[in-house]
Amino acid sequence: MFITSVELREIRLPLVHFFETSFGRTTERRIVLVRVKDKDGAEGWGECTAGEGPFYCEEWTETAWTTLNSFLAPMVVGRELQNAAESATLMRPVRGHRMAKAAIETACWDLEAKCAGLPLWKHLGGNRPEIPCGVSIGIQDTPAALMQKIEKELAAGYQRIKIKIKPGWDVDIVEAVRQRFPAIALMADANSAYTLADVSLFQELDRYNLMMIEQPLAHDDIFDHGELQKQIQTPICLDESIHSDEDAKHAIALGACRVINVKLGRVGGHAEAKRVERICRENNIPVWCGGMLEAGIGRAHNIAMATLAGFSLPGDVSASARYWEEDIIEPPVTVTSWGTIVAPEKPGLGFEIHLPRLEALTVRKEVIDQGLGLRCAPAGH
Repeated sequence: MFITSVELREIRLPLVHFFETSFGRTTERRIVLVRVKDKDGAEGWGECTAGEGPFYCEEWTETAWTTLNSFLAPMVVGRELQNAAESATLMRPVRGHRMAKAAIETACWDLEAKCAGLPLWKHLGGNRPEIPCGVSIGIQDTPAALMQKIEKELAAGYQRIKIKIKPGWDVDIVEAVRQRFPAIALMADANSAYTLADVSLFQELDRYNLMMIEQPLAHDDIFDHGELQKQIQTPICLDESIHSDEDAKHAIALGACRVINVKLGRVGGHAEAKRVERICRENNIPVWCGGMLEAGIGRAHNIAMATLAGFSLPGDVSASARYWEEDIIEPPVTVTSWGTIVAPEKPGLGFEIHLPRLEALTVRKEVIDQGLGLRCAPAGH
């Protein structure tokens, strides 16, 4: 693949319902999209999963845009790639900024799969044409509202329910959910809201037969999670702490987790995600695909990744309609009545980009071309 240009777009996409975690409440997504083109005119799409502020991690929409525009895109434009994974190698001189890197790297994988005439999931080495799905439900205004949302998602067929917790919205809420729904597959996500001083709280949560507790302690910690796991029965799942296969190796060796969540943006793209999945599979640590309120392009990449053999637990990949009135892909992602998504058979992502809608949502666009010059275009052009 000879990359002739990288196009950046920022779109604004309102959520159908606010999504709240211990970080705060989100009502609209600012999403940076990447389109790469090769010398034959073929194209691939990627999505940057950074949030609107630096709360999940250091990256956010503005840093992603600037880093992609000023550094990462010029590193791949005008270069011959032997394979999609080589794009990550070219961007290695930039430290961190994994979500920005993943936007380009995943677009290159989409392009490569299309050129090979293969669905992306098969090109990645996936072996499951249908993936199990769960849902992530944010903190609600009232416990009653939470119960209603859980009922709705169970009726839609989802196989696992994840609820967000934070201090003041934890043990009592988990107890209420478990009393109302005694048999469902249930997990809690703390998004780093607690410390080791809260061991007794997590020991209380042991009573409620949770599948796992996700990232209860600091976002950059492995050691304290190892201490906590020794003192509780519920499996700990690491999310924010795992950026690479090396992190996964260290966490497993320390006994810091019994489950790992893999997010494409957090680890920097498909190549690293595949390495993390392999390490976990070899060590009998189940993995699942986490979500970052992705639009259709990011969601399609998640579907492809979740077909890898190690993704044995239902992930956070759910239907487009849970988040958007209208997605940016055609057809939108849908979930079967038994709570699965069928991987598409068309080459690449397997979905068409809804270009008229994309144009209507675009608030800024730039193209880094083969001569490394910038061409700026206002929204809608």
